[in-house]
Amino acid sequence: MRPALLVNIDVPDLARAEAFYCAALDLRPGRRLGGGAVELLGADAPVYLLLQPPGGVAAADHRRDYGRHWTPVHLDFVVADLEAAVARAEAAGAVREGAIRPAAWGRIAQLADPFGHGLCLIAFSDRGYDAIALEDPAR
Repeated sequence: MRPALLVNIDVPDLARAEAFYCAALDLRPGRRLGGGAVELLGADAPVYLLLQPPGGVAAADHRRDYGRHWTPVHLDFVVADLEAAVARAEAAGAVREGAIRPAAWGRIAQLADPFGHGLCLIAFSDRGYDAIALEDPAR
């Protein structure tokens, strides 16, 4: 069995987070999982918003801080119309972090959601990541 991918995003305000992700990324609510989680559908993997209070224990000696933070694991959402997607995300409360940038595989916009999580909106060129893919040396 291949592993399934689930995206979990800790948030301090479930209703506000649901409103943001539905408006910004055109996701739609799925199931409510008790009073502390909601499933969002419409992406390639389900997105689960998990209600977690600020200052709560995140892991070991780490506490949740919903100020802008950076982590090497982040979310990229592939969109057809980058400018429209950025405008929709900003209208919903995202903060753009720099200009839209070109890349060999397309274009990218970096943003932060209202809870400090970084996310990127990506518009692929016709070749997408194939434009930078290297041949497998084992072949």
